[in-house]
Amino acid sequence: MSVAWQRAIRAADALCVAGGALGGLWIRSRPGPARDRLLSRLAPLAPQKIGPATGDDALFGGADLIGSISAGRILRQEGILSRATALHLAMAERCPPALAARLAQSLDADGPAILLCDESAEPDEMPPASLCERVGMFVPLEGIGLSDLDAPAIQDLARARQIFPHVSVPEDLRDAVIAGAARLGISTLRAPLFALAAARASAALDGRDRVVAEDVSLAAALCLAHRAVPPPEDTADPPPPPDPGREDSAPGQRMAGDIIVDPARMALPPGLLTGLAVARQRADSVSGGAGQARQSTLRGRPLVSRPGRPDRGRIDAIATLRAAAPWQTVRRRLRPGDARRILIAPSDLHVRRYEERSERLVVFVVDASGSAAANRLADAKGAVETLLQRAYAARDRVALVAFRGDAAEVVLPPTRSLVMAKRRLTGLPGGGGTPLAAGLDAGLDLAIRARRAGSGATLVLLTDGRANIARDTTANRARAMADAEGVAARVRAERIPCLVVDCGTRPGAVLKDLAATLGAGYLALPRVGSDALNAAVSA
Repeated sequence: MSVAWQRAIRAADALCVAGGALGGLWIRSRPGPARDRLLSRLAPLAPQKIGPATGDDALFGGADLIGSISAGRILRQEGILSRATALHLAMAERCPPALAARLAQSLDADGPAILLCDESAEPDEMPPASLCERVGMFVPLEGIGLSDLDAPAIQDLARARQIFPHVSVPEDLRDAVIAGAARLGISTLRAPLFALAAARASAALDGRDRVVAEDVSLAAALCLAHRAVPPPEDTADPPPPPDPGREDSAPGQRMAGDIIVDPARMALPPGLLTGLAVARQRADSVSGGAGQARQSTLRGRPLVSRPGRPDRGRIDAIATLRAAAPWQTVRRRLRPGDARRILIAPSDLHVRRYEERSERLVVFVVDASGSAAANRLADAKGAVETLLQRAYAARDRVALVAFRGDAAEVVLPPTRSLVMAKRRLTGLPGGGGTPLAAGLDAGLDLAIRARRAGSGATLVLLTDGRANIARDTTANRARAMADAEGVAARVRAERIPCLVVDCGTRPGAVLKDLAATLGAGYLALPRVGSDALNAAVSA
């Protein structure tokens, strides 16, 4: 059994013991056996499952439409927050800001603990920061195989819960936790409090009423590691050893390096801490989202209800009763013999509406040939970086295909990572022939893969239209243009939205004809800029 899996099992048991004192558990993992096994370990909490589309009426309760009509008076149904002992938030990385605010408010009021099931595809994605700050422990399950999933039997949780309130923390270990959090660059006061609670829960699980150093090291790995500020990449010479005569060499400071800082820095997989730090910085400036918006009657973010028929969606009980209330006096006069307390007409019925969002991939197919390649590539780089900064709000991914010489190359695979994009785009070469058909082929392939994975796809072609390299890599302008038209017909047959940006100094009819074959919009920008290009892509 791997160390990471042992730590995950211990975190689940600690949450079953401490509950609200730890806020919850952030599980970062795609669906799989490891996550299922860990969730089954949390069965004693009986978590109530919710999703990003959960509305206020489900959380806080609301009117029971069927019961109210049968009883002749308004009856209310209990909300999830009032009856649940724990919450299981699925797809936490897609949690909208409104739901995150409700759950954060519940945690601040000593509400049920929350399990954040994070299925982020990129290292720099994360659930809303307001929830991550209030959930004490973090467990990444990437890299844990089936052979690692052996777990010890569940301990006597009832006895551990009895011991937990009486567990004490020695003063030197408490000082070590506080000093270690400061050395890791953690500014929130919740982190050391969560770490102390996790250490006490670990001691209670072992039947002890006093925390030891091993408990504190485990707590540091669970509660402090993911909140640490990553060290700079260009690390200078290591700092000199501490002077025994200085105040910062107190026992708490020295102990912090051994049992807090070192376990915390070794707890996470390489690169994950940097990705989480980037995600926290992005969350500070950009609100979360979940893709392109489209209205739905079944799932998604709740919108204002509208009058409608019950067979076309779910009835909104509150909105229906609100619409019927002003007409009760008039209706009783018209139907004096009707014994029902609430008279509802078909025109009162309101149907729920939702805003469903889907992921989209924007594929930039950029002409990197000829003397004007430097300008086009600079514009494309600027557009990609600007789109990536907004991608967290729109849930978009971007990819970049550059074609030059006699072939096309996927310079930037589909990603939402701004760090990866900047690294791949730096020093992108240009010059050579213009294999336009090869570039469209590569872009079409990425778009089709995205479609098969359930995402939307959009192609953005930046070129001057002077194709001169055919698909068989021969220099033949006429054949090259015919090949490009053939690929364009395939793109249109796949119904992939496209935008053709003419970057030539003198826009001509060649690219207009290609855009017509693609069924795409055409934009003539001899001096295309990233802002104008982003506006066109958004439109």
